[in-house]
Parts: sequence; C-alpha cells; structure tokens
Amino acid sequence: MAKAKKKIRKSFDSGKVYIEAGWNNTIVTLTDPEGNVLGWSTPGRNGFKGARQKTPYAGQVSAEQVAEIAQAYGIKDVNVYVRGMGAARDQTIRGLMNGGLGIKSIASISRVPHGGCRPKKVRKV
Repeated sequence: MAKAKKKIRKSFDSGKVYIEAGWNNTIVTLTDPEGNVLGWSTPGRNGFKGARQKTPYAGQVSAEQVAEIAQAYGIKDVNVYVRGMGAARDQTIRGLMNGGLGIKSIASISRVPHGGCRPKKVRKV
C-alpha cells in the first residue's frame, strides 16, 4: 500500500479576500497572493437560512470565520475586493477587522453595465 502524503500547510504574509455581496446572500472567499483559494464562508454555512442570509450581521459572521481561517495560515494583512451591491457589503468588511485582520486596501470590482440590457416594461396598475 502506498504511503499517504503529508499535507503541508503553507503560511503566507498577506492574502486577498473577495466579498460577493448579492441581494440574497454574501460569499466571502480567502485566497493566497496568487489567487489560489484557501477558504470560504457563507451565511448558510454558519446556520443562517432564508431571509436572514442577506442581513449585514450574517455577512459579518461569515467574515469573522474567514478571518479565523486566515490566521491559521499566518495571514495578517489582506487586500479586500468587493463585488455587488448587497446590504451586507460594509458590515462584512468590519467583520474582517473584528476577526483580527489588517486591511491594506479595499477595491470595488462590481460589474457596471454600459447601456446594458433592455429594462422591463413599466407596470400599468
């Protein structure tokens, strides 16, 4: 039988955190400087179901869980990239700070339509 390979946990000085703040959910992903995923969290993973997933508090709890994962890898400072216009957008960043991570920079990578799709027709009541 082949010998099992030892898992070597690498440590990093800094990392990247991607926050996807949608209207109904918030996804927080931790990556190393090259972009390889080290860990992630969502409100559903932390016990929030249904309408409570979109609350700012649920985003904060998810961010604090990602901060714990980052500290396990030795990450102290992160660059934060925020996508989307959800309610939990700002509170999630505060959750990273509450979890003990230093924030180097915050960048918005939201997609902005230039012209975009045709809007829905106006409702006539």
